Amino acid sequence: MKWVICTAMLNLIFLGLAACLPSPTSLPPEPTFTRMLPTETPTATIVWFPPTATFTPLPTATLSLTTTIDTSPQYGALILQDDFSQASSWELSKTPTGSIALGKSELSLGVSQSEGYLHSLHNGLILDDFYLEISASPSICRGKDEYGLLLRVSPGEDFYRFGLNCDGEARLDRYLAGQASSPHPPSPFGVIPPGAPSVSRIAIWAMGRDLRFYVNGEFLFSLRDSSLPSGGLGVYVRAGGPDPMTVNFSDLKIYEALP
Repeated sequence: MKWVICTAMLNLIFLGLAACLPSPTSLPPEPTFTRMLPTETPTATIVWFPPTATFTPLPTATLSLTTTIDTSPQYGALILQDDFSQASSWELSKTPTGSIALGKSELSLGVSQSEGYLHSLHNGLILDDFYLEISASPSICRGKDEYGLLLRVSPGEDFYRFGLNCDGEARLDRYLAGQASSPHPPSPFGVIPPGAPSVSRIAIWAMGRDLRFYVNGEFLFSLRDSSLPSGGLGVYVRAGGPDPMTVNFSDLKIYEALP
């Protein structure tokens, strides 16, 4: 019975103490922790296959094929061969300007007058279509001293004149109705030996209005002109200054021209 009374008294004491204590204060909410991942130190990225420039296809080349003209001379049968042994075949002379004479298998033209000019025509020879070769050998020659061939010479003295000089140049002139012109002015060509003594093999292919000119086996240039379809053949020399000059012509061969 005492125990019950003691228990009741203790309960009353606890209740009184509880009434005297301040009201409990609510605790603040616990902070929310966000887990932070450890910060990584950036490192260079290895690019194993680096990108290349964007491929741009090149434009497709368009090939334009042009026909190469064959300038090699075409010829057939031998028409005439002259070794310059017959005095009757060429015009020979001796004047104050110089002399034209036959030597040993050659025709020699020598100018003794300042800026003198000499020519010799083959007697009785008329050509229309032909291919010819002749050797020209200057023995005294310098600078603009000139030598070569007269082609398709008419009775009225119209003609083409194909000449070389001792500066290594070639030219083509035309004399027609008293008027002179130069379809191909003097131009240098490496195949023409300058000075003297020297030897050049001159060749000409002529068919109708087409003419082609060669020296030492090399094509130089061509002419298309119908002014002179046929005529005679000659050789000439012309001094370019006050000094004398001499050129020998030999081994003339004329063939049938083929297209």
